[in-house]
Amino acid sequence: MKDIVALCKRRGFIFPASDIYGGLNGFWDYGPLGTELKNNLRDAWWKQMVITPPLGPDGTPVEIVGIDSSIIQNPKTWEASGHVGGFSDPMVDCKETKRRYRQDHLIVLTSDKADRWPAFHEEAEDSEIEKKLKKLGMPADVSLFEKVNLTKLPVADYEKVVGPDVKEPGTLTEPKEFNLMFHTYVGATASEDNKAYLRPETAQGIFLNFKNVLDSSRVKVPFGIAQIGKAYRNEVTPRNFIFRSREFEQMEMEWFCAPDEAKMWQDFWFDERVKFWRSVGLGSDNMVMRKHDADELAHYAKEGLGTSDIEYKFPFTDPGYGELEGIAHRCDFDLKQHQEHSGTKLEYMDPTDNKNRFIPHVIEPAAGLTRGVLALICEAYTVDESRPSGVYLNFTPAMAPKKAAILPLTAKDEHVPLAQKLYLELREEFPVDLDIKQNIGKRYARQDEIGTPYCFTIDNDTIEDGTITVRERNTMAQERISMDKALDYLREKMRLSGEEARKKAA
Repeated sequence: MKDIVALCKRRGFIFPASDIYGGLNGFWDYGPLGTELKNNLRDAWWKQMVITPPLGPDGTPVEIVGIDSSIIQNPKTWEASGHVGGFSDPMVDCKETKRRYRQDHLIVLTSDKADRWPAFHEEAEDSEIEKKLKKLGMPADVSLFEKVNLTKLPVADYEKVVGPDVKEPGTLTEPKEFNLMFHTYVGATASEDNKAYLRPETAQGIFLNFKNVLDSSRVKVPFGIAQIGKAYRNEVTPRNFIFRSREFEQMEMEWFCAPDEAKMWQDFWFDERVKFWRSVGLGSDNMVMRKHDADELAHYAKEGLGTSDIEYKFPFTDPGYGELEGIAHRCDFDLKQHQEHSGTKLEYMDPTDNKNRFIPHVIEPAAGLTRGVLALICEAYTVDESRPSGVYLNFTPAMAPKKAAILPLTAKDEHVPLAQKLYLELREEFPVDLDIKQNIGKRYARQDEIGTPYCFTIDNDTIEDGTITVRERNTMAQERISMDKALDYLREKMRLSGEEARKKAA
């Protein structure tokens, strides 16, 4: 993971936010290539959800429209949704280091034969655990202990727990609730009357606009409303690069359907979302599908069908998995809550039967855009010691930030004008890179590290016969083609890769 993070900064994918001031924990900036990669994933999701939504169970296209709601809404929104009163995590403080930890992110090693029980962050590897055990003068054999989540441990046993960053037991406090909402003030006066919140999810903006969409669009149940946007959560322990951050982007769709059809639609959307992640390049070996246990369910899902997750094996979760997308049955909770708190009727009336009125149930496929970017980078990262770069990023051509690079063999007067001419032609249709500096080997290495599928090299033969060298990223195989056929060549390769991606998804 350290190598991936280093590559992301070195090649302009992701930087720490406000880096020149030492950064700010939990916030990240996306550089030139990271922005392109994120936009590619975002646009692919939007196309599949809104522009060309899939065929439904009956063989006809489903209806989905898009919105872009405000990050700051009337604060009553978050009272109705339950976020103000219930959007919190239990925290424990260390009285010695003054550090704060999420209770459910700590693992305690317990033993009947020990008077001290070391605690670790949940992602700690056995090698790290062994080092701490040795420092504490305890047996370094991890198998002698039982790993217990701190939430399962009675508070009375905390006196035995040695916190993650201390040497003596008994420094952890009893758990306290910590609200994850970022608050701000609207207007000139910073008072409780003007208090507002940055949205912790994009979903509520969709529910608030349910009636507006019904009244202004020619949609009828079942239909969906999609949204992509920023969300904010004051995570106590942001970690694992961009996996858990305080500012992130979500891709969410709320599917409104009749209550008795919820099971059918949840199964349908689960299958469709798995196909999507496969189509953008995530291998099936690194993805699993898991249904939430009863004690994991959100309040809105407890009375319904629950939530099924699509999880990905990130380097920091290996051999386990981390959540990439959840497909939840939110029942009719949200619309009912907003109807009650706002006084606005949010019932749906069947246009073919005006006596048939009901509050729709909701199936919510909710994915992290920024987590998706991380999964694509982790999946693409390929070690290959046979090439100068030592690694390459095996993005699908559709996801690759640059589809091709145009490389004049030298900076000679004859080579550069031809490279510029080809660059100007290709950039009208594809994002391409014109790379002139350094020797050709170093430029190939750079393009490998940023995941460019094809390199077009202009050399002396180009001047003589109008041909260029094409280098394919994964195999490093080279062939000569006519320079005036380069655009058609790239079009065909993109078309074939798209067909291959669709086959894999299916």
